[in-house]
Order: sequence, then structure tokens, then C-alpha cells
Amino acid sequence: MEKDIKSKLIPFILTAVVIVLDQITKILVCHFIPMNTIGAQFLGDFLRIIHVRNPGVAFSFGARWPDALRRVAFSIIPIIVLVIVILVYLRNKDFTRVQQWAICGVVGGGFGNIIDRIFRPAGVVDFIDVKFYGLFGLERWPTFNVADSAVVVCGIMLVVSFLVQIIKDGSTKNKKVEKVFFEEEQ
Repeated sequence: MEKDIKSKLIPFILTAVVIVLDQITKILVCHFIPMNTIGAQFLGDFLRIIHVRNPGVAFSFGARWPDALRRVAFSIIPIIVLVIVILVYLRNKDFTRVQQWAICGVVGGGFGNIIDRIFRPAGVVDFIDVKFYGLFGLERWPTFNVADSAVVVCGIMLVVSFLVQIIKDGSTKNKKVEKVFFEEEQ
């Protein structure tokens, strides 16, 4: 039982790493790059480090909502959701190792941005700005941060791992069904 608990808690190292990296990078950006200015460019203007604030969520959704509504919608509700995710994670014994680490990465990213929403009234610090060459009508992808990256990368890992698991389970079930049919014919 103790080994099971330990194996469940170890992936929370990723949660802590994501939160720490996210907050350190945001502190550095706030300290060294004035708001709404480019601090550095790489590969021409393909990748820029820029200091912007996002009072909304992804793609600035909700940025113009009243402050009270934004606080509830983008701080309190996500905290409740993350607590539920953690509880489900801790109670479920069926998650694979990859799924455990992916869930903990998403949780770290979620808490990284919630910290900003609570302690930075101007909004979440975003600073990674990538050229998008007009794809989907966007010259540049919306600016993001380490927490956003963790949520997206770990979220994709989680979805892919669930799909792989579904395919494997379906394949195993199909083999069992085939075995039953072929045994009956012989």
C-alpha cells in the first residue's frame, strides 16, 4: 500500500518543477523586460521574448469581463477543477505511468497560471511569442508561458496515451473474440 501511495506521489515532482520554472521565468521577465516590449529575438523574429499580461485565459478569452467575474471564472473554478483532478488521480489505480506524469504536468501548469491570477492583478504574465506565418489567419501565435506549455504538451500526452490505451484494449478484446470464434469452428 505504501509503495502504491509513493508511486502516485512521485509524479507530483513534475507539478512542482513546472510551477517553479513558470514562476521563475515570469519573475525574470517582469524584472528585466518592461511591459509590452520585446526583450530578445531569436532566428530573426521567429521567436521573441516579450512582456505582456493577459487578464483572460487562452487567446485572451474573457479579458474584458468585469474583475469579479474574471476572478471567479478564472481562479476559483479552476482551483476547484484542479482539486477534483487531483482527487480522481489519487483514487484511480488504472492510470499508466505516462498518464500519471501527464496529469501532474497539467496540474502544475494550471496552478502556475492560477498563482498569477491571484497575485498579479494586471493578469497572467505571458512572454513566449512565436511567428505563425499567417496560418489560421494568425501572423503570430498568441503569446504564452511555461505553464501554458506544460498544459498543452502534457494534455496532448494524456490524450495520446488514452487513445493508445483504447486501441490496445480494443485489440486485446478483438483477439479474445477471434479466439472464441476460431475455437468454436474447429
